[in-house]
Amino acid sequence: KQPDCNPFSILLNPLIRIYLTARFSLCLCFPGLNVGCFYVVSTLLNRMIIEHYAGEEVNAGRIGLTLVIAGVVGSLLCGIWLDKTKTYKQTTLSVYLLSFVGMVIYAFTLNLGHLWVVFLTSGALGFFMTGYLPLGFEIAVELTYPESEGTSSGLLNCSAQMFGIAFTIIQGKIIDRFSTLAGNIFLCVFLFIGSIMTVLIKSDLRRQKANSQSQTEVIAVSMF
Repeated sequence: KQPDCNPFSILLNPLIRIYLTARFSLCLCFPGLNVGCFYVVSTLLNRMIIEHYAGEEVNAGRIGLTLVIAGVVGSLLCGIWLDKTKTYKQTTLSVYLLSFVGMVIYAFTLNLGHLWVVFLTSGALGFFMTGYLPLGFEIAVELTYPESEGTSSGLLNCSAQMFGIAFTIIQGKIIDRFSTLAGNIFLCVFLFIGSIMTVLIKSDLRRQKANSQSQTEVIAVSMF
């Protein structure tokens, strides 16, 4: 049979197959919510800090740098942990819950008047929210196997971007009309919803099962 060279089929068929996977509807949402909330915090961080700490533009930039550096460390450590333990759902749920807790603490301590507290809470947010990135992509790949990793990762990234855009617009309006605290509580609500979605996801690690089966077959063949 000749391979289908139609570019529309090449692009659309994998997307249709993935969307027909019932679990991926949840899988597309809960990582997108987490990453989308992180995009909002990163985008509006300077505005939120200046509102409570007038004249601290330099420290606002340093807090943003702390967020980024902590995120780099979090991504590295979470990726290594997942690779060593293969505890996909447990690790994903733990980091998601810690992101939610970190967001709650950040929301209710931002207006205390202590910049060192903001440095700590922002670092924690960066560590767990950015650390969640490799976990979200990996579990999406597991749930959509044998579809291409690039397709599922691309869909997940699109989901995160869309949530980020929508949440940034909505939180900006909430801050304008109410307060920074109200805007951050808005993010806390969606992180809590994402945590519940994570609990509902069935730990069906298709790629791991396929790899284990392949290894078993190779061992069986080598024995004979």
